[in-house]
Amino acid sequence: MPAVTPYQPLPNSFRRAVCGGETLIGCWASLASPIVTELLGIVGFDWMLLDAEHAPNDVLTLIPQLMALKDSASAPVVRPPANDSVFIKRLLDSGFSNFLVPFVESADDAARAVAATRYPPQGIRGVSVSHRGNHYATVADYFSVANDNVCVIVQIESRKAVDSIDEILAVDGVDAVFVGPSDLAAAYGQLGNANHPDVQAAIAHVFERAQAAGKSSGILAPVQADAERYISMGCRVVAVCADMGLLKGAAQTVQKHFMQKQAGQQ
Repeated sequence: MPAVTPYQPLPNSFRRAVCGGETLIGCWASLASPIVTELLGIVGFDWMLLDAEHAPNDVLTLIPQLMALKDSASAPVVRPPANDSVFIKRLLDSGFSNFLVPFVESADDAARAVAATRYPPQGIRGVSVSHRGNHYATVADYFSVANDNVCVIVQIESRKAVDSIDEILAVDGVDAVFVGPSDLAAAYGQLGNANHPDVQAAIAHVFERAQAAGKSSGILAPVQADAERYISMGCRVVAVCADMGLLKGAAQTVQKHFMQKQAGQQ
């Protein structure tokens, strides 16, 4: 294998790539397992989403996964359970620099998310002198560089968010917008059917407005054909698989093979 260049939070190479419009291929991690996260980190995706919204993660399960990715090229991105400044503060202090903030519906929501990640006067992040995020007070200039090295991606999951997309994109500090296709489908009355034309039109609109604003867009697309289509539409931060789906799919393939073979021998 070629030599791996580990992801660097200072300066934040992931934020630089997002703001530069690079295509970044990611993997969703929901199993709350540092061993699974470490294995996927070795594979070498551009980024890994550690989920604390729809997965049984908290700060004490997320930190071991951060540790598991320390030698990986995969940038850790965390999704907090809500757009909550207290939880975001705890994640920052734990060492996260990249955030996917769920259910942002307005410019005010987006501004709150950004403010939660910035020290005053740019934001409202509480100050702890020594924490894991500043290597336990060994990063001498941490307070002067921290604000510029946090990546904020906000999730578009409702009709209101789609209608407010230009205002959300205009918020300083919002580096990208990310479509939640399942919730967006539900919002358009198409629960479980993100491929409905109305939902696809809304997704395309978000991508187009992000391009017009000079910002990246992202999406979760574990079906390969969907991911390739979204990339062709200009989407740049794309999660193409998930740990749970990969394990389930591989297990089902093996089980089906041997069950069919066994049935054929009877």
